[in-house]
Amino acid sequence: MLPSWALVICAIIPIIWLIISLAVLKMPGQRAIPIGLIITIGLAIFAFQMPVLDSLTAALQGIVNGLWPIVYIIIAAVFTYNVVTKSGGMDTIKAMLSSVSNDKRILVLILAWGLGGFLEAIAGFGTAVAIPAGILAAFGMNPVLAAVICLVANTTPTAFGAIGLPVSTLAQVGGLDPLQLSLFVSLQLFLLILIVPFILVFLAGGGLKGLKGVFLITLAAGLSFAIPQVIIARFLGPELPAILGSLVTLGTVILIASKMKKKNAGFDFAKTQDDTAQPKLTFSKALNAWAPFILVFTFIILASPLVPPINQGLKSITTSISIYQGTGHAPLVVDWLGNPGTLIILATVIGGLIQKLSFGQIFQTLWQTIVQLRKSAVTVMGIVGLAKVMTYSGMIGSISTFLVATTGPIYPIIAPIIGALGTFITGSDTSSNILFGRLQVDAANSLGANPYWIASANMAGATAGKMISPQSISVATAATGMVGEEGNILKRVAKYCFIYVALICIVVYGVGLIAHLV
Repeated sequence: MLPSWALVICAIIPIIWLIISLAVLKMPGQRAIPIGLIITIGLAIFAFQMPVLDSLTAALQGIVNGLWPIVYIIIAAVFTYNVVTKSGGMDTIKAMLSSVSNDKRILVLILAWGLGGFLEAIAGFGTAVAIPAGILAAFGMNPVLAAVICLVANTTPTAFGAIGLPVSTLAQVGGLDPLQLSLFVSLQLFLLILIVPFILVFLAGGGLKGLKGVFLITLAAGLSFAIPQVIIARFLGPELPAILGSLVTLGTVILIASKMKKKNAGFDFAKTQDDTAQPKLTFSKALNAWAPFILVFTFIILASPLVPPINQGLKSITTSISIYQGTGHAPLVVDWLGNPGTLIILATVIGGLIQKLSFGQIFQTLWQTIVQLRKSAVTVMGIVGLAKVMTYSGMIGSISTFLVATTGPIYPIIAPIIGALGTFITGSDTSSNILFGRLQVDAANSLGANPYWIASANMAGATAGKMISPQSISVATAATGMVGEEGNILKRVAKYCFIYVALICIVVYGVGLIAHLV
């Protein structure tokens, strides 16, 4: 067996590879991650003396676990968005939201914060950046500014994005209760949810002058997201907090905006000839456009712990699969009907029929969605397999022991930075939690700290890394027609990421210290 310092070096090699391959070599994830998995298996066998069968079955369990439920949920969520787009419902939704006001600051709160938050909650996968940024650019906003605004907005909502996938995944890899973890994550993000809308208005309005006349609606945009999110996280878990928070925010901002007296403050978008040519929106047309999302929301509520008979009945239909053969192995449990992916697909099929799509069109869209996400599926399955091998072989434990020994009681300060690094590398909050979730829990246990609080710090930090992730930036540039401006956008958004991470570190360490002293 190698000495402990050598094991630490070997343990961080897969992480170093991910940084170099993704951030420096700019290798696509579907190539870099499988190579990283092979490297990790080799290190597990030769450096950590993990039996070959154990290392291969650990990787296989991770790959299968990546497919179900993670890839399955991503496909289901993007399928919903694609169906609404194909039916024309997304055009109606855009028209509804953009017709409320021509003030660019208010439209940023509606589109980047409210609609973006909802798209992240229901779909993720770049839609929360691409759609709002494209609309803002179409309104006449500078495309680079539109990209920066949407990248900053697409931070706190990502914690509970894709029907709560990042938090539920973190709970799974860390061996934590998802309900309690959801509450801790929502509490850590509360202050930032209040601050982000002000940053968005600051950017849209060209500085502090942009807050004039919209301070209260900006504050309401934060409170109406943060408060429902905490309540839902506390009582229902990770699936619905961002969905309900974004919907309440949309309703609140639209309601206040409709009551505001029009003032020519110099923040309006220039009107075009088409502004007065929009067809009148009826209630039935609006309801039809939102039908798949409403059904998704309804089905998830009915299948949640809020309705115990349905929840318990669905969760009783499971299959247990034993894959990993090593010490401490646990079977992989496949939840067929209670899985959010199944509920989303069922709701979307019904919603698509309501929107007058045929079965053929709906299932063609589902197949197109699967094809669209095939490369991402390889990336996700590979990263979960890599994380499983690192966990079972003892690599994560070695890194954790080293970090705790090196930083001691100040470890909670760097916990969010680790989470941010994970998202910067992989472009995914979920992947960051897979990579470092177990490490954070092990570090907390070594320090005698609350593992839920430290694991939540990884999640909170991961939301910060989302805004500077090369993957997110490439989505933003593609949506706004600014391919080639990635470096400029990264430079402009980096300072907000630094402020964001600093605030998270203060919250995590400060509140944790106070709680420990009390």
